[in-house]
Amino acid sequence: MSIPRSLTSDFRKVLGEDSVFTEDADLLSYAYDSAVLEQRKPAVVLAPSTRELLGRAVGMCYRADLPITVRGSGTNLSGATVPEPGDSAVILTSKLNRILEINQRDLYALVEPGVVTARLARAVAAQGLFYPPDPGSQEVSTLGGNVALNAGGLRGLKYGVTKDYLMGMELFDHGGELVKTGSRTVKCVTGYNLAGLMLASEGTLGVFSTLILKLLPPPRASRAMLAVFERFREAAEAVAEIVAARILPCTLEFMDTRCIRAVESFKHIGLPVDAGAILLIEVDGGSSEGVLSDANEVKVVCAKCGASEIREARDPGEKARIWEARRNALPALARLRPTTVLEDATVPRSRVPDMVEAVADLASRHRLEVGVFGHAGDGNLHPTILCDRRDPEEFARVEEMVDGIFETALNLQGTLSGEHGIGLAKAKWMEKETNRATVEFSKRIRKALDPKGLLNAGKKII
Repeated sequence: MSIPRSLTSDFRKVLGEDSVFTEDADLLSYAYDSAVLEQRKPAVVLAPSTRELLGRAVGMCYRADLPITVRGSGTNLSGATVPEPGDSAVILTSKLNRILEINQRDLYALVEPGVVTARLARAVAAQGLFYPPDPGSQEVSTLGGNVALNAGGLRGLKYGVTKDYLMGMELFDHGGELVKTGSRTVKCVTGYNLAGLMLASEGTLGVFSTLILKLLPPPRASRAMLAVFERFREAAEAVAEIVAARILPCTLEFMDTRCIRAVESFKHIGLPVDAGAILLIEVDGGSSEGVLSDANEVKVVCAKCGASEIREARDPGEKARIWEARRNALPALARLRPTTVLEDATVPRSRVPDMVEAVADLASRHRLEVGVFGHAGDGNLHPTILCDRRDPEEFARVEEMVDGIFETALNLQGTLSGEHGIGLAKAKWMEKETNRATVEFSKRIRKALDPKGLLNAGKKII
């Protein structure tokens, strides 16, 4: 695995010595992401420090026929930032991490793609504004990656996901030429909606340079609560009933008993370890009276569905502990076995009870430990399989169960991925959810924008 020394020298001349990495120890750091896939080491890693140098790096790689994988923090769970093996390049956005503007009058932020999600959220909150998308990885993940995979989060039920906040962008095409799309205005129909095309494209169509993101005024009041259920089916039915009652919580999250016990062992928050499942719920809005009314309706629905206890947070500290419990579900489960396989098959909200039951049945049939948590309010559950990849027989059962999860989700009129993306891990399933004509149509778009097929080759559409 090598590239011509002359090309490496050219990279160093253009980008600087400290922005080009070719040593094995450095390359190995970028050979994988958060998905459970084989490592694939690139030949070179480039870390441009300005947007202009980003464009030059893209153009240089393309002219040299180097496959290109753009990487932020590598937190995605689908293999979307696992590079092509051999003579390929990883381009990092970590140095492109400036918040260029927070506009309080027109409610937008202008950012570089390497800005960490939570950093933007805190910066706009300090100015009395609100950026709602909050993926579980928000303390690490970057906004470029959020756009590339259309990241969701806990607040997706009411506030939507990344696509609902992308107003425009600048990007580099395969040759390193700058392309502009969208606007700082609320309305813009100039040209094609290229920002929409780039959203969730997983680095296969272009390389983001700057992003324009919509901001909101923050809600004036909120209430958070925890509802306890003896059986997970009752909790799942409560989710469907809350939405059917025309109540739209800010957040409506689900955790089964394995998750509850893992989090409590890890963080000692005071969760009910004997519960079959819990719902973590927050309602918010413009007035305390309206929020109180919604909270009371949620309590009534949960009680009707069999909740044995409903705990409402009495102060900000208790509210913070409720969401600490949910955000620690994955790290807590990850402590239990050497390998965690986290999926995100998504179904219509009314089918959440069926999906939860199907996952439990699959776990039993394949003799696997599985914890289930997720954004039940928008049908996005995260079955998390606990295993050891070093055990071939066990991991074969894991792969069979993952296939079963996807099959079930599609049979319930759901989708392969609500927020993790397709990447390498789910590309083979794309035709199953869509059809052959859809895949071929997508390939033609990709061929037009990337004639050599070098932009994140092998991902999403194959």
